Amino acid sequence: MTRLRFALLNAAHADANTTRNFRRELDADLAEFDANAGHLPDHFDWDGVVITGSRSSVYWDEEWIPPLVEWTAEAAERGLPILGVCYGHQVLADALGGRVAGMDEFEIGYSRIEHLGNDDLFEGIDGEFTAFTTHGDAVVDLPPGAKLVAENEFGVHAFRKGNAWGVQFHPEYDTDTAREVTEGKRERIGDAKVDAVLAGITPENYDAACEAKTLFDNFTSYARRVREERAAGADVEA
Repeated sequence: MTRLRFALLNAAHADANTTRNFRRELDADLAEFDANAGHLPDHFDWDGVVITGSRSSVYWDEEWIPPLVEWTAEAAERGLPILGVCYGHQVLADALGGRVAGMDEFEIGYSRIEHLGNDDLFEGIDGEFTAFTTHGDAVVDLPPGAKLVAENEFGVHAFRKGNAWGVQFHPEYDTDTAREVTEGKRERIGDAKVDAVLAGITPENYDAACEAKTLFDNFTSYARRVREERAAGADVEA
């Protein structure tokens, strides 16, 4: 069976952890694009699209952001399977007509999240699950026609519209990434909060969070079904 081909739109400002984490978790051939440098695919001939996290905000006035949002909007309109993670989740929401805004409180560390019923992306994941989170922005208005899929006290943690999903949490993180990202937040959230989060980055919490990694297999399975259905439809038309 031919392997899936995904476009990985990397908005992580050359953070090596991002490439390592997504290449480990996604069972597909990945073509990586440096979104921060304005490098985006010049076509939509992909089996799926994955948009990474970033230290940027989707509403910032940076020249690389509007083209990323516009490309994502067209990919969604064409029905490509899309998975946006953290910043990618916010890009997807903005591209589909939702709204992203800054939060009063920064969410960081291993959090409990609830998903709200049957959904292809969350198949096999408990109704309440653990995942690492780090964000100061949130999707405050879902795109028109989107379905809320997961949430906690900080707000929206997953939504779906058509073949596209956004997840606010980081299912791809390993413990090295979680520690490095947390250390980088000292100026923003203070030493006491950082030290408390670091204390919670334990093998036990990481093992619990590995359940959420199931969504990567679910996404690739969904993308394969979409590809097969389109191929079958093309054969019928021919």
